[in-house]
Amino acid sequence: MEVFRIYADVVFNHMTARNGIGTAGSIANYHNQTFPSVPFHENDFHSPCIINNYQDPVNVRNCRLKSLLDLDQSIDNVREKIVEYLNYLISLGIAGFRIDAAKHMWPQDLEYIYLKLRNLNVKFGFASGSRPFIFQEVIDYGNFLQSLEYCQMIFVSGGEAVSKHEYTHLGSVVEFKFSYSLNNMFRGNDRLAALVNWGPEWELVQSQNAVGFIDNHDNQRADDGVTLTYKHAKRYKMAIAFMLGHPYGTTRIISRPPADADGNLISPGIKDDGTCSNGYVCEHRWRQIFNMVGFRNVVRDAAITNWWSDGNQQIAFCRGDKGFILFTNYGDVDRTFQTCLTSGIYCDIISGELKNGRCTGKSVCVGEGGLARVSLGALEEDGVLAIH
Repeated sequence: MEVFRIYADVVFNHMTARNGIGTAGSIANYHNQTFPSVPFHENDFHSPCIINNYQDPVNVRNCRLKSLLDLDQSIDNVREKIVEYLNYLISLGIAGFRIDAAKHMWPQDLEYIYLKLRNLNVKFGFASGSRPFIFQEVIDYGNFLQSLEYCQMIFVSGGEAVSKHEYTHLGSVVEFKFSYSLNNMFRGNDRLAALVNWGPEWELVQSQNAVGFIDNHDNQRADDGVTLTYKHAKRYKMAIAFMLGHPYGTTRIISRPPADADGNLISPGIKDDGTCSNGYVCEHRWRQIFNMVGFRNVVRDAAITNWWSDGNQQIAFCRGDKGFILFTNYGDVDRTFQTCLTSGIYCDIISGELKNGRCTGKSVCVGEGGLARVSLGALEEDGVLAIH
């Protein structure tokens, strides 16, 4: 039986930047800094100031992000309300949390909050003593790229004062340099061959601390000339295939629902091929992406072996003796590869799948010793082939 887990995207760095009434009728009074339904009051917030200096950790953590009222997580009332909220979600069966704007909160305050969280609720099938999986949004591109929050990017030297490494002892971090590096590669701005040592040597955090992605809810709509999205379908699918085919990190795929004019979610339509209609993109249902999730589940922690490249835009590698994957970002491929698999006929899971005992797309015949003749054309629908 398949088990689906829900991870809540939680925001407790700040409250609103305007007056309003919530969906449940709670009142936000921005000017008086009062939120009676929590309750939060003026003394629960940092003194008014705007973040304007990413070289100053105090400014980054104690001032307002885009005028959003900045909560002071060192105050007992604030801590207690946050812990109460997170533990309530745990009681409902939540498996973990994405911590929004974690870089704007002090690590010691987050540590206090995390230590107060209950174990996961065994009524929802969690093993006794299981802890929430925490992954923290800490935007840190290293020494060459600085991100201004909410879809704005500028290139600078010297990096920022707040580092993702300050948070890895608390939980995983969302690794934004993961996204930037793979988007840059699969846009053709550098050679795929350079990915041979991709991972911590590229200034990414250690694999066990990373949650990686190609696009997210912010950069997908930024149209920044860097991020690949569903609008760049071929290269987007290639980048996601590499992400899912590589052992680094915990991976995440975006699939955003559309809403009507009133902000209500629209119900999806499902086509005969399993993809969506009625305004949905449903990237997770695209055959190439869906099947690569299956690839990742099959190969699991098997190491990369038999790395091959043409020195330019074509690469291939095995995942132990469990899977083989090939990419071309320029030019045709037609050669014999070591697939590391036992002899037999394998269905390419990118161009099709195994259905009623037959491959609906390409097939690869693996001979003795794991060798197979494999071809992949530059003008094909997809620039990747994968078998397992």
